Amino acid sequence: MNGDSFVINRVKIYAEDETIQNGYLKVRNGKIVAIGHSNSLETSPDEPVYQAPKNHSLLPGMIDVHIHGANGADTMDATPEAIETIARTLPSEGTTSFLATTITNDDLAIETALSNVGDYILNKQSPGHAEIIGVHLEGPFINHIRAGAQPSEAIQKPDISVFKRWNELAQGTIKLVTLAPELGSGMELVRYLSKQGIVASIGHSDATYEDVQEAIKNGATHVTHLYNGMRGLHHREPGVVGAALLFPELKAEIIADGHHVRPEMIDLAYRQKNDEGIVLITDSMRAKCLKNGSYDLGGQDVSVEDGKALLENGTLAGSVLKMNQALKNIQTFTGCSLQSAIKMAAENPARQLGVFDRKGSIAVGKDADLILLDEEGEIYATFCKGVRS
Repeated sequence: MNGDSFVINRVKIYAEDETIQNGYLKVRNGKIVAIGHSNSLETSPDEPVYQAPKNHSLLPGMIDVHIHGANGADTMDATPEAIETIARTLPSEGTTSFLATTITNDDLAIETALSNVGDYILNKQSPGHAEIIGVHLEGPFINHIRAGAQPSEAIQKPDISVFKRWNELAQGTIKLVTLAPELGSGMELVRYLSKQGIVASIGHSDATYEDVQEAIKNGATHVTHLYNGMRGLHHREPGVVGAALLFPELKAEIIADGHHVRPEMIDLAYRQKNDEGIVLITDSMRAKCLKNGSYDLGGQDVSVEDGKALLENGTLAGSVLKMNQALKNIQTFTGCSLQSAIKMAAENPARQLGVFDRKGSIAVGKDADLILLDEEGEIYATFCKGVRS
């Protein structure tokens, strides 16, 4: 199924506008060219047809807008090999696109990482690997009070001129920025990002409810890892959490590993925002796919044991979550359907990043970014632009 043209047949297809119980999907030159019911399939002699195993399902590839690393590699390693390792690893969990995510650090470290990722995105993407859509700049324009696992000594006030320089180094590939809008020129940076078509995300922020309202007026549309690293919900001050739950203008990331957020609180967010307002992420670090042990995150020692990544002081430091597990967990925690889970893992991030015309759902004309799930919901095969990974 790695040729220029092939067909996947007799599979349940979670297409953009319908679910086809017994369907087929045609791929040509990395694009979806036809979808339909198996009884209407017509093929040419040179078109390979793959008959899917019984009770398998075809889903759109997932998009992780917040991931630092995997399999021993991290975006901040600032080498082509590190980015290649992440891109090669992610299809095994059903992720076909992602944003390479940075962390608060000194200027040189951030600039080197941005230059490396920008060059990789434009010149070094590989067939069969997850596509790097762009960069998620997490920090350093954040609030010390809500730093979490972000190195606090490298935090800076929001600065448009600094951001412009960094985006030039990244060759215009920064697509999402996590910042604290309540600080200094934060609102001005939010407004600038919005005008540039870059997602402004409220995160690692001590903003009040009124601050978030102002940020929305200036163009903020996203909240970084809801509940984590932000002013919480209080009955006299709704904070970032309350605003995120109440304002439909904001899409809210959630780390659905059961450690970062208690399942009942994930259910609360889902009941309030529904599948329209949530974006599943991993926020994973380099230890994902590796054994328990000691690892590095932004120059800090991280201990990983039993699915938790912790700094020495006990602060959660990213995750080792995989997107296919997040897909399962969100259904368990909320009782939502697989269709809703797909929306949170594929469609919503694609819409946020402005790539829904080519990714985020199964539809004719889109990239053949596909996941084949077995009857247990496990990844059976992943295709990145039609190439099996």
